[in-house]
Amino acid sequence: MAGRGNGLGLDADVVVVGAGPAGAAAAIACARSGLRVALLERSRLPRERPGETLHPGVEAPLRELGVLERVLAAGLPRHRGVWVTWDDEPRLVAYGADDSGPWQGFQALRAPFDALLVQRAQELGAAVHERCRALEPVLLDGRVAGVQTSDGMLRSRYVIDAAGAGHWLARRLGVELDRRSPALIARYGYATGSCPERDDAPAIVADAAGWTWTARVGDGVYGWTRLALSQPRGGDAVAPAELGALVPAGRARSADVSWRAMRQAAGPGWVAAGDAAVVLDPASSHGVLRGLMTGRHAGRLVQAVLAGGDERRLSASYGSFVAHWFEHDVRALEELYGRLPEPPAWLALSSRPAARSSAARRSPAAPTSRRRHGHPRHQSARRQGPRGR
Repeated sequence: MAGRGNGLGLDADVVVVGAGPAGAAAAIACARSGLRVALLERSRLPRERPGETLHPGVEAPLRELGVLERVLAAGLPRHRGVWVTWDDEPRLVAYGADDSGPWQGFQALRAPFDALLVQRAQELGAAVHERCRALEPVLLDGRVAGVQTSDGMLRSRYVIDAAGAGHWLARRLGVELDRRSPALIARYGYATGSCPERDDAPAIVADAAGWTWTARVGDGVYGWTRLALSQPRGGDAVAPAELGALVPAGRARSADVSWRAMRQAAGPGWVAAGDAAVVLDPASSHGVLRGLMTGRHAGRLVQAVLAGGDERRLSASYGSFVAHWFEHDVRALEELYGRLPEPPAWLALSSRPAARSSAARRSPAAPTSRRRHGHPRHQSARRQGPRGR
């Protein structure tokens, strides 16, 4: 099982696949405890991802991960709420306030935001391997024991899948997904110029077919996301009229944001975090927060197991944490979309977990083959109404 290329034959305690918020948070948690960490990213860093509206509740995990001061110093646009036009007149939905003043969210361009997290992991000793694709898990005696990568085999005591919504490890281990919506394709893009009415706070506007989100994501840069809830192909990939006078920055892109979660988020030698474990559409407003929190918890699970903890019990506890958050946000989205002028017809079925196949009834805890298949901790992070991405 010797590796080859880029030094990847050296053993690691944990391999983290994916260098987004979930993967970086997991790498930070593991490296800080003294574990040897290899962080794999298939792209060259920094990588481009959709901009994100971050709730003020994200400050707590950022502080715990040791990057809050860097995020504050980065000069990200701040805002005290979101303009919402849903089932009534437009209103500013504020995040809240305390004795120190109004709570403020962040508007983050993902490339520089993610880079701060990866830099922190590197400082703690994590080895970052760019342009390194995870191909297959290495299986040994019913456990995941490493990763076969595009640069060779990397053996490890644990693998954390934080590679995103493609569910890399779930597909290869045959872990089924609990799907709660039909195909939902979000369109998103950027434009440059000036849009003063969008400079103070992001906005989300509902219509009969779905919703549109707009925000200032940097100096003279604005982002938009469109989700058509009843159009499987996602509808038109066109910037909203509000940004129509601006200059498009690159082409519009798409993302599969269908509601889904792994039926099991951890097993012998492995754990999934972030979008690898749970995907919901951007109106849930918890994408980065969920990535940071599940990544941190995944790292703690690995630490505890490698220190001699009961892997089955710890994996079950982590799975319950992920499932509870998924169910909470599914219910919140159902309530939100139920207030649309024309709620999507599929909404009534979304709370019913998909019928388990015979394969799903068999516990996927111990991987044996390569079969393929197509509560937030911080109360302040809970949704107070739609807040865009």
